[in-house]
Order: sequence, then C-alpha cells, then structure tokens
Amino acid sequence: MTSDEDQLRAKLRKIEALFAGAGTQGEKLAADAAMQRLRERLADIARRDPPIEMQFSMQDLWNRQLFVALARRYGLTPYRYYRQRMTTVMVRVPSGFVDDVLWPEFEQLSAALTEYLGEVTARVIREEVHGDVSDAAEVVQALPSGVKA
Repeated sequence: MTSDEDQLRAKLRKIEALFAGAGTQGEKLAADAAMQRLRERLADIARRDPPIEMQFSMQDLWNRQLFVALARRYGLTPYRYYRQRMTTVMVRVPSGFVDDVLWPEFEQLSAALTEYLGEVTARVIREEVHGDVSDAAEVVQALPSGVKA
C-alpha cells in the first residue's frame, strides 16, 4: 500500500468518524459503538420519518459502488429495477437520514476518492503514456486540416 493510499484511508476514516460521532477514531470499540449509535439514529428517524423509496443516480460506476457500500454499512438494502441504468440505485430509507447522514457522507467520501483517483490517473498517464498531462489547447476556430496548433 502506498502512502497516498494510506492518506486516503486516513481521510476516509476521519470522514466516517465525523458522521459517526466517534471521539476516539483509532479504537475499534469506539468505532463499533459509533456505528451502533448511527444505526439507532436511523431506527429512531424511521419511527418518526417512515422509509420511502428513493432513487439515486450516480455519475459513474465508481460512485455507485461507493454509495451501495455506504448504504449497506447502515443496514440499508440497495437495489435497482429491471432495465434501470447501472448507475441507478434505489433504497427504502427515511428522507431525514438521507439529508442528515447518508448523502452528506457520500458526497465527502466521493470527493476524497475522486481527488485520489484523479491524482493516480494523472501520475500513471504521465509516467507510462506521455509526460504532458495538461488539458488540450483551446482555439478560437477550427484549424484547416493538416495544420498544427
């Protein structure tokens, strides 16, 4: 495991700890207790705010995989209907839990993973394909065929 991966994992644990309310992130018992508190919070919200079927459309399969794993962590059962796009995820969940916990945590985890994957992709392209990973030049109008910018 690289130090970049270690940093990403640490960042993900910090985000998880933030939403779980864990005071001592490194201790397994505290993390388990925090997760239990979140599950209890979900059950409490479900009593006041009954679960409804919600549809989530992810921008790519990586975010879908992250969202499905996060939903399962909270005891939710993600699914999709026959013929729905692969980037669609359905979940029966209280909307308050989505607004307060699930979606904000997903957004932060997704941003951290997107940043990390972008850095890794640029590094691999730079090292294995071509050293210049800058964006393509922007031109005012189309150049005639055969002319280089």
